[in-house]
Amino acid sequence: MGEVDPAFIQDVEHRPKLTIIEAEGIPVIDLSTLNSPDISTEKNCKELASLVAEVKNACKKWGFFQVINHGVSLESRGKIDLASRKFFALSKEEKRRVKRDELNSMGYYDTELTKNVRDWKEVFDFTVENPTMIPLSHEPDDKELKELHNQWPEYPPELREVCEEYVQEVQKLSYKLLELISLSLGLPAKRMNGFFKDQTSFIRLNHYPPCPIPHLALGVGRHKDAGGLTILAQDDIGGLEVKRKTDGEWIRVKPTPDAYIINVGDTIQVWSNDEYESVEHRVVVNSERKRFSIPFFFNPSHYTWIEPLEELANEKNPAKYKAYNWGMLFTHRKNSNFKKRDDENLQIHHFKA
Repeated sequence: MGEVDPAFIQDVEHRPKLTIIEAEGIPVIDLSTLNSPDISTEKNCKELASLVAEVKNACKKWGFFQVINHGVSLESRGKIDLASRKFFALSKEEKRRVKRDELNSMGYYDTELTKNVRDWKEVFDFTVENPTMIPLSHEPDDKELKELHNQWPEYPPELREVCEEYVQEVQKLSYKLLELISLSLGLPAKRMNGFFKDQTSFIRLNHYPPCPIPHLALGVGRHKDAGGLTILAQDDIGGLEVKRKTDGEWIRVKPTPDAYIINVGDTIQVWSNDEYESVEHRVVVNSERKRFSIPFFFNPSHYTWIEPLEELANEKNPAKYKAYNWGMLFTHRKNSNFKKRDDENLQIHHFKA
């Protein structure tokens, strides 16, 4: 990434500002109540109700929040972070031995596009379920499926083991958060769990090298996450910016040590019938320091049809979206990572009722 390809340069209106506005108010939510051995005591019931109210407030106001005392071990997180750094320190030739392509979008990649502009980053993706089944194409008449397989490099030799161990821990957190969000919508805690039975979730290791043109390029361009939830571990460098709902200003999320940053995806926006909103975000880069992050994308099964939950749509509040198939949308979005599209990437506004 030494020489600057014009493919990295953002249109003027989407370039990062040189002045940083740090987020005041993105909530930090303490999940220690959920770690109690007996959550059914009166004291814990009150604490749980308070926690659910905090989640509701964060989802409505920001679409983003941070969690502490989340139950994921620091040891497991430390191990995947170290293995990630070792992998990205390899030569380009070595990393490209596990390069992903349009047939199998798991593995290493360094030419990803967001809204047809190249991101200043390199990534390594692996799925939670191995193999993961998704549609072969996004065409409605195409019923054929394909398998996504994880590709593990020879070095570092521990990468597969630490990644699979980390998945187990962050999975537990994802279900805790899903249940809190369900409760915050007035639904039974496990109302949405079944949609994730044969999930298409995946984890991404991100590396953002120092960038000589941080005022012109972005680590990841502006976008919304299409799935259910994103659970992000980031280092102390920072770079995530969230579009504030009140005024559209880009706000930098200051890293909180050992916390996770959570954001609601488009899928939950649709299930909630717009009660909660998936918020646009992006990643800025800097000219001096490399940055690492590890997002977990918690996604439903390929055969799940996404539409407002019947409990949240009624005569007074009609369904705001038509049903769409998650696997078709997922495949369409994945394909746009590899080449420029003439048409707009599928978004939930295409399914507005």
